Amino acid sequence: MNLVWIVDAKIVDGYVMCLTFNDGCRRLYDFRLLLNGDNPLYLPLKDMAVFRKVTLDGWTVTWQDGSIDVAPEFLYEQGIILE
Repeated sequence: MNLVWIVDAKIVDGYVMCLTFNDGCRRLYDFRLLLNGDNPLYLPLKDMAVFRKVTLDGWTVTWQDGSIDVAPEFLYEQGIILE
């Protein structure tokens, strides 16, 4: 797989985000999949007000000044391809 990064991210419904990658591919990812896991890193994102404050750092989506992020490769591989 080539190096990928996120160039645009939009929340479309609840915890579902439409992610556009540097290769032009757009994918949907439901972040509830991460929030329902046991990783304490993502617990703050259960608060919708926190989740909605998503930003891009030039590489991936981040929250809380970059203290929370998700690898763009993971989101690329796990996201649902939009046509």
